[in-house]
Amino acid sequence: MSYVRDVSLRDDEILRDLREFTAALPMGRAMQVMAEEGQFLGFLTGLIGARNVVEIGTFTGYSTLCMARAIPPDGRLITCDISDKWPAIAREYWTRAGVADRIDVQIGEATETLAKLVAESGADTLDLVFIDADKVNYRRYYELALELVRPGGLIAVDNTLFFGRVVDASAQDRDTLAIRELNLLLRDDDRVEISLLPMADGITLARKKTGLRI
Repeated sequence: MSYVRDVSLRDDEILRDLREFTAALPMGRAMQVMAEEGQFLGFLTGLIGARNVVEIGTFTGYSTLCMARAIPPDGRLITCDISDKWPAIAREYWTRAGVADRIDVQIGEATETLAKLVAESGADTLDLVFIDADKVNYRRYYELALELVRPGGLIAVDNTLFFGRVVDASAQDRDTLAIRELNLLLRDDDRVEISLLPMADGITLARKKTGLRI
């Protein structure tokens, strides 16, 4: 991993400062997005030419920052969190990076925020949705995200290997069961094309099929 980081990671002071701050928080190391994953999310955002992005689960805003940098200045990234505690920390770093005006923080239940987007903007209006929040609601987030993304749009789901617990038959907690359920759903969902990448804690990419209307 150190070699991969040495030859591929393009880092800067703002990203390093945010990672170091987050790592010092209780459970910060476990919850924060790896530097390589953040760079990958930014790469994906730019690759598909995303202008309208939704993130479910902000935490200290590292992935938010990486994706916001990759959308155009007139693009919009909506990030959802249950509390303003973490986005309040993130705003300093977003401002330093010059992308705070592209980021719209929505506080509350993400399912309600997503349902509101469907009602206000309609289906097929987003380019990318990144899901990295409470695991028990992953399936609900996925279904709403699939409605919102345009045909050819992308859903990225984090933690789909869940610290290896998905292959441990003795792990029967709600979070692990929810991830297993979603992984099986994604495998068999003919509405999307998928790829599960064994990087970080597992990232599954689901591309909404072109021509599909939900």
